[in-house]
Amino acid sequence: MFEQGAQLKARHGAENVFDFSLGNPNLEPPDRFKEVLVDVAKASGSGDHGYMPNTGYASVRQAVAEFLSGEQGVSVTADEVIMTCGAAGALNVILRAILDPGDEVITPAPYFVEYGFYADNHGGVLKTVSTKSDFTLDLQAIQAAITPRTKAVLINSPNNPSGQIYSEGSLLQLGSLLTGEGRRLNRTLYLISDEPYRKITFDGVKVPSMFSCYAESMIATSYSKDLSIPGERIGFLAVNPQATYKEDLLAGMALANRILGYVNAPALMQRAIQSLQGVSVDATIYKKKRDLLCDGLSECGYEFVKPNGAFYLFPKTPIRDDVAFVKALQEELILTVPGSGFGAPGYFRIAFCVDDDTIRQALPGFERVLNGFDHHNTM
Repeated sequence: MFEQGAQLKARHGAENVFDFSLGNPNLEPPDRFKEVLVDVAKASGSGDHGYMPNTGYASVRQAVAEFLSGEQGVSVTADEVIMTCGAAGALNVILRAILDPGDEVITPAPYFVEYGFYADNHGGVLKTVSTKSDFTLDLQAIQAAITPRTKAVLINSPNNPSGQIYSEGSLLQLGSLLTGEGRRLNRTLYLISDEPYRKITFDGVKVPSMFSCYAESMIATSYSKDLSIPGERIGFLAVNPQATYKEDLLAGMALANRILGYVNAPALMQRAIQSLQGVSVDATIYKKKRDLLCDGLSECGYEFVKPNGAFYLFPKTPIRDDVAFVKALQEELILTVPGSGFGAPGYFRIAFCVDDDTIRQALPGFERVLNGFDHHNTM
């Protein structure tokens, strides 16, 4: 999609192409980030650009742990945090540490398209299960998918691509389910929460504390979305302080961080985020974009679940073939992504982290394409 978008922009002019394909934040990082980055760059401490422990600087992990303790409502120490190259790095480190060849990772669909590759990287198998019509968790589907080879359930909330936030009640039920199934199988079942959109929520909806819902849990996250710095590749993983095999998990992940080639998270970004705990872009700006898009598409006749977080909308396509529908949108120079790539055919993803004018100018094209299919379907 990125390459296709570049070609279309070169051919038609960037201002005439409406690119909703990538979740690349269009907000500038907060001013505080820029101030801290300048201060860190000017600092001249000994070893500031050298190797450090694979888990990251102790002072940075301490700052993260203190903030995470407040966010999760559970006391987290620096020893339970590992700095990583973004959430992708965190997830790969976690999966490398816990998976044996053939182990299964269950994830609710729709899901982030690269989860399958992450599991496969480490000999695992991704098993997808359906969600309910509003993209909330279907606990019966998860339970039915558990086998003696299940090692973990991987969730993403707020979800990419649906924007759904899983409720505390559903997470507590999921935790209870995994506890019971783990006892039945005599096997620890882990719950991995991928949370890079945690701070981008709307309408007062809050993301529940994962650590309060299930002991055998881990968090993978990054600063890519809430600080608008995806290219800087900085994030962390945290293991629940109550996890049964916490020490073994952390030791395995420290090793994995090194042998997967990350070695350690970037030193400069680590030192920067130490002073940026709790700092975030203004999520109300994304809310306004969401409302602008949702109001416009609703008037056109599209069907969708209004997202509670992240910066994606996941409408239904008027035909079963979501790829064909996305291609029709391309004829209007509107770039979106088929739901099939997220394990949800019959839908398509719109990333609304774009300029407001891009949304406004694309709406007539969205309407024309939908009307064309509606007319065709009534023939």
